[in-house]
Amino acid sequence: MPFLDHRPKVLSIILAGGEGKRLAPLTHDRAKPAVPFGGHYRLIDFPLSNLANGGYRKIVVLTQYKSHSLDVHLSLTWRMSAVLGNYVTSVPAQMRRGPRWFLGSADALFQNLNLIDDEKPDFVFVFGADHIYRIDPVQMLDHHIDCGAGVTVAGIRVPRDQSDQFGVIRLGEGSDIEEFLEKPPSDETQGLNDEPDSILASMGNYVFTTDTLVDLLHENEKAESTGHDVGGDLIPMMVSKGEASVYDFTQNRVPGQIGRPHYWRDVGTIDSYYEAHMDLVGHDPAFNLYNSEWPIYTLGRTLPPAKIDDHGDYGPSDLRRSIISNGAIVVGAEVSDSVLSPDVAIGAGAVVERSVLLDGVKIGEGARVRGVVLDKNVVVPPGVTLGYDLEHDREHYTVSEGGVVVLAKAQPVVV
Repeated sequence: MPFLDHRPKVLSIILAGGEGKRLAPLTHDRAKPAVPFGGHYRLIDFPLSNLANGGYRKIVVLTQYKSHSLDVHLSLTWRMSAVLGNYVTSVPAQMRRGPRWFLGSADALFQNLNLIDDEKPDFVFVFGADHIYRIDPVQMLDHHIDCGAGVTVAGIRVPRDQSDQFGVIRLGEGSDIEEFLEKPPSDETQGLNDEPDSILASMGNYVFTTDTLVDLLHENEKAESTGHDVGGDLIPMMVSKGEASVYDFTQNRVPGQIGRPHYWRDVGTIDSYYEAHMDLVGHDPAFNLYNSEWPIYTLGRTLPPAKIDDHGDYGPSDLRRSIISNGAIVVGAEVSDSVLSPDVAIGAGAVVERSVLLDGVKIGEGARVRGVVLDKNVVVPPGVTLGYDLEHDREHYTVSEGGVVVLAKAQPVVV
């Protein structure tokens, strides 16, 4: 093994250029990786924290659509020590290969091959920017080196009826990938031998041997028929060469993790985004934010502590199974199974159930909201209800397939 005596040199690339249409209206004026999550985090903080905790601190973030708030967040939050040669930097579409935007995730890598040439790493991590999870990337890289593959794909079991949402992996001998299908229909997808109702899905996290990746990108660029996509094109190409391996996510062990250790969720839709928040607030949360040995890092803001108060007419506040961020104020209100972001204010007699309230949301006295996602600075007037009459809500707001009512930034509430 060539790397027994030292850790190999690694460059990490996060793909953050997707348009995020399925998360609208939360992505109307921000990139999907910049969407707030879990109180005071943003989606990009999760892959960045995994890489930083693992010791991989040379990270480039490839951006494209509506990237201003993402760029600001990265510049304010993710400042590494230049003395040690560490960095997190955003790289916009530079059109180095001609006057065009990125044609897909593989083209984004191809157009930025200069970053790889400059850094000259032994291996390249390519991670997605919009998944909620913890992973120790050291263990994934060790697997990749041990199996000698050109690319290793992180895999997790998901229900077979969700196969049209993922890249589906069929195993060969050992950890070799025999076939890789990008989002096949569930009725045409074979389940696992030991679990017929499940499939092995790609998590969108890859490790490439650098020389293999460079050659592959040039080959894909010259292909007559290609979607310029990592999952749709590069991985099947590597499978056909017999150089693709899968890393079983359930084998990963993150320090300090308690409870359910192998949580991963793609939050590409409003319903999955909402459900991931509900996974945070239970007595035994499916995803536990409170792991000091593997923290999720984000921007620290100067805000006062949260305040819970009572009210003369409505009595004490009643808070259950909820996350309350700094600067939030709850006065004589009921809050359950909800996430309150910084600077949220809940007025007297209001009721907030199974909801996600982003920064600066105000809920007026006696208002009631249930099953909603309210983007920044939405104001719900006193006595108004949201989430109780979906037919009415569909006439005025976005309502997801799962019945989640969503309001965009500062969107007026119909009285």
